[in-house]
Amino acid sequence: MAKSAKYLLIGSTEAYSGKSATILGIADQLQAKGITIAYCKPLGNFLSSNQGSTIEEDVQFITDILKLPENMVGSPLLFMDAETIEKRLGGQDSTDYRQSLQDYLQPLNSDVVLVEGAATLSAGTLFNLSLPKVAQTIDAAVLLVARFHSVLLADALLFAKQRLGESLLGVLINDIPQDKLSRVKTTLKPFLERQEIPVLGMLPRNNLLRSVSVRELVDQLQAKVLCCPDRLDLMVETLTIGAMNVNAALKYLRKGVNMAVVTGGDRPDLQMAALETSTHCLILTGQVQPQSVILRRAEEFEIPVLSVDLDTLTTVEIIDKSFGQVHLHEAIKVECMQQMMNEYFDIERLLKLLGLNPAL
Repeated sequence: MAKSAKYLLIGSTEAYSGKSATILGIADQLQAKGITIAYCKPLGNFLSSNQGSTIEEDVQFITDILKLPENMVGSPLLFMDAETIEKRLGGQDSTDYRQSLQDYLQPLNSDVVLVEGAATLSAGTLFNLSLPKVAQTIDAAVLLVARFHSVLLADALLFAKQRLGESLLGVLINDIPQDKLSRVKTTLKPFLERQEIPVLGMLPRNNLLRSVSVRELVDQLQAKVLCCPDRLDLMVETLTIGAMNVNAALKYLRKGVNMAVVTGGDRPDLQMAALETSTHCLILTGQVQPQSVILRRAEEFEIPVLSVDLDTLTTVEIIDKSFGQVHLHEAIKVECMQQMMNEYFDIERLLKLLGLNPAL
């Protein structure tokens, strides 16, 4: 491995905590300071949807956003798919991936190599590529990204400290509800600091970052687009179910912002009410073709209308899951995250902990 490089391993306590977003935010600030960076993701999850591609989707996206040259990017060593796991379990794959990891990082000669870890501390253990093993193998400093659910997060971070030891450089607490920010600042952060777990950032919850595109909902629901196929990049921040009388629904709908409204295809009254409010997507269940007046009105307001071959409960469950598994694949989210990292993340403290002193 290149001796001059500092390895910063970005891990998380659970899946979908915001590792990729954090990497983009840190990389943006490092590049602004003239620090050269490389990026890699040893364990892959999502192959590109482009036919014939073997490039991991997140790797490709981050590479494009950061405008990294090919020799400063490491595509995954392996993908955690069923076939790969079964080969390992069956003994067909006896590769020493710790040695492979060192060889893999050799060409990435930069000031800082940002290494994206797996979803949890233990993921990758089967291949000797768990977060603690990777940190130990490449002598990396670890920044943990942790999504806030409650102050019991302290429990998970103390356990992580036990597992990672001196490798743990610090933590970034993500997605903190506004009404919990004060408690995190006055109670959780001081406690963690006393346990020698530096808190480098505390990011408040942001609806845009938690949002999903209409295009993503089309994919997840396997929906048919009935109108406005050119508006699938609209972002959906909230989900509303239209299943009441229209007067009650209007009061409810007017409170929502950038909604996906799920209602029956046989409810033109609710469909029309939804189109008159802050709706970014109308999703119709029941396999009932909407009235032409609804589609004309949707076209007028440029609101996509989707039809799904699912019942309302299943549709809502899929959308809820989509909100919890958001990928950072929209430029508007990248810009938002970079702004938040500039405001809420202590890049100077990170550099000091890494032993980097960029010229001003």
